[in-house]
Amino acid sequence: MSKITVALEAAVATVRANTPAADTARTRRQRAEVDRAFARILKLIAPRIRHFIRQYGLVGHWDDAEQCCAIAVHRAIQAYEPEKAQFTTFVNWQIRGELQSLRFRVMTDQRPSARKVEATTVSLDAIAGGEDGEGLSILATIADEDAIDRTEAGASDYLAHAAMSALTDSYVEHMRNSGLDRIRRRAQPRKLTRAERAAGVVQPRRPVLDNGEVSDLEQRLQHNRQVVEGRLFETASLDVVGGSEDEMARERMRQIAKRAAKTMGDLAGLDPRFALMAEYRQAMAAH
Repeated sequence: MSKITVALEAAVATVRANTPAADTARTRRQRAEVDRAFARILKLIAPRIRHFIRQYGLVGHWDDAEQCCAIAVHRAIQAYEPEKAQFTTFVNWQIRGELQSLRFRVMTDQRPSARKVEATTVSLDAIAGGEDGEGLSILATIADEDAIDRTEAGASDYLAHAAMSALTDSYVEHMRNSGLDRIRRRAQPRKLTRAERAAGVVQPRRPVLDNGEVSDLEQRLQHNRQVVEGRLFETASLDVVGGSEDEMARERMRQIAKRAAKTMGDLAGLDPRFALMAEYRQAMAAH
């Protein structure tokens, strides 16, 4: 064996010795040993890598070719069986295979059909000069005719969903405040009689809210939110199948949605966040 062959076998043995099983993580020392041995292997076979790159006509794609060769070396180490061949022979075929694959990918203009039209293969990652003189990837210069339409549609959908969510929250908060006001009015304590005042009975300063009524209110608000999202904005599903009871449920939901639409229309006219919606509503009513 030559000195290079012996050195390659030793470096490959170092890599394999410091490569544990698939379910075991490498230690920091093992990673360092592998990195040094792999760098040693690339240095030893650098002359043949340069030779093969020139042989396959990939000088114009040197960086890609060197990367393919490094991948080939890594695969050769993983699949190498010392008892069947020497590493120097095995790695040659791995490098040739990777470079041949790269050549098929980047040298398609060598075909007779491509030569007729004088086609030239150019990497999409190649750097071209922009109008301002700065480097610009060719990939970045490819115009997407539908990009503006998709961007505008996406922005419109996002704004619409955000507006629907904000308007629903505003409606639910308005209904909550109205419901709490009604509960407070019902909970207002009666006026004390003259005898009670004389007896020193203290008039409560504020009404005591009934927790049961507040809980019922929150349940109604949750149901109303689902109806609004399902019937008006179609952003949620409503579980109504069929039958007389379900027909009544549908009618109740229609009434809730109708009242909610009117309330939200009024809220949109008062809240500056929804000024555009209010203007659109007025324009539609005018027509």
